[in-house]
Amino acid sequence: MAILEEIKEALMAGNANKVREGVNKALEEGIAPTTIINDALIAAMNVVGIKFKNNEIYVPEVLVAARAMHAGMEVVKPMLAGDSLQEKGTMVIGTVKGDLHDIGKNLVIMMMEGAGFKVIDLGIDVPAEKFVQAVEEHKPQVVGMSALLTSTMMQMKKTIEALAAYRDRIKIIVGGAPVTQKFADEIGADGYAPDAASAVDKVKELLGIA
Repeated sequence: MAILEEIKEALMAGNANKVREGVNKALEEGIAPTTIINDALIAAMNVVGIKFKNNEIYVPEVLVAARAMHAGMEVVKPMLAGDSLQEKGTMVIGTVKGDLHDIGKNLVIMMMEGAGFKVIDLGIDVPAEKFVQAVEEHKPQVVGMSALLTSTMMQMKKTIEALAAYRDRIKIIVGGAPVTQKFADEIGADGYAPDAASAVDKVKELLGIA
C-alpha cells in the first residue's frame, strides 16, 4: 500500500503535516486504523530507533520524528473502536528524586510509544513512594528510572527496595549518563539501557515480546 510507505517516509523525515495528511488519506482509502499505526507509524519509529542507535541520526531528528508520529496518532486514535489497538504493555517511568533532568527520559517515552507501549510519565524528582503509587494504580509490566547525577543514583536502589512487593509482576529498567550495567546489577534492576533505542529493545527482551 503506497500510502503507508508515504506516511513512513514523511514520519522519518519529521514532516508532521505530511504524516497527518497521509493518515487522513489512508483512512479515506479504507485502511484500518490499526494497520496505519502498526505498518506505518510504529514501523517508521522502529527505523528511527535503529538509525539513532547506529548514530546515523541524533536527538533532534528523533524528537522531530516523534512529533510527527504524535500528529499521526492524533488523527487515527479517535477512529479506533474501543481498545482495538493492542498495546504491547504499560510502562511507568520517571526521573528519580533529587534529579531534574528529563531529556533522556522523554526520549525513552517517545521511543516506547513509537514501539506501541502505553507510557505513564511521572516526571522529574520522583520519590520512591510515587513510583509505588503508580505501580498500584496503573499495574504496569515495566518501571523505568532515569538519573543524570551521580548523587541521585542511589535513589534508584531506594526505589527498587520500595517496590520489593511487586517484583513478581514488574520488570525494572534503569538508565542515565552515570548508570552502568554493573550498577544496575548491584542495585537489583532487571535491565539497563545506555540510550533510548536500546531501552525499547531491553524492555521487549524482558517481557519476551518480538
